[in-house]
Amino acid sequence: MNRGMVKRVSVAAAGGAMLAGVAGAAFAQDQVGSGSDVDVNVTIDDIEEGVLAMSVDGTTATLVEDGSTATIRQFTGALPTVTVTDTRSADEIPDGAFWWVEGTASSFTGDAGQEPIGAENLGWSPTLVDDGSGAVAVGPDVAPALETEEDPNNVGLQGRELLAMALTSEEAIGSWEASANLTLQVPAEVEPGTYTSTLTLSLFE
Repeated sequence: MNRGMVKRVSVAAAGGAMLAGVAGAAFAQDQVGSGSDVDVNVTIDDIEEGVLAMSVDGTTATLVEDGSTATIRQFTGALPTVTVTDTRSADEIPDGAFWWVEGTASSFTGDAGQEPIGAENLGWSPTLVDDGSGAVAVGPDVAPALETEEDPNNVGLQGRELLAMALTSEEAIGSWEASANLTLQVPAEVEPGTYTSTLTLSLFE
């Protein structure tokens, strides 16, 4: 038996002897009525870990004719705002981690069997709502294939192209918004009609 236990037993024994001497009659009394129970409840929630996630403010982007010439028809529009949110703490982020958002487009398919328009004809100019910290960088402009003067950057969105990236995830905790000005260029003799392409946006770390 350790010292603490010996001390507690000694105090309890002394207290018991005192109570027995001065209040023995009280302990002999009968209980009046039934006892009352109190339920003690507690809700323990799961510990919520932070997440890195992306959302897009819309599912469509409509291009309208703007800036056409005698040889090239040009259509422009805007990508819906892309928001990247990181709610993780610095301790939850792997050392050296960084995230980026990229986009790639499919060919434009006509609604009446027209010849498809390749994704190399769709370019973008990324934009970023920046807080001035420099924690997130915007991707480079990618021109449509018909803009030959922009070679070698006139490859369009047929491959994986950068919209925005965090230089380090730890420095980019919070919420970030990016978008892009879209430009489609086609030859003047393109078949008329409605065309649709799918631009896939992906977040990686």
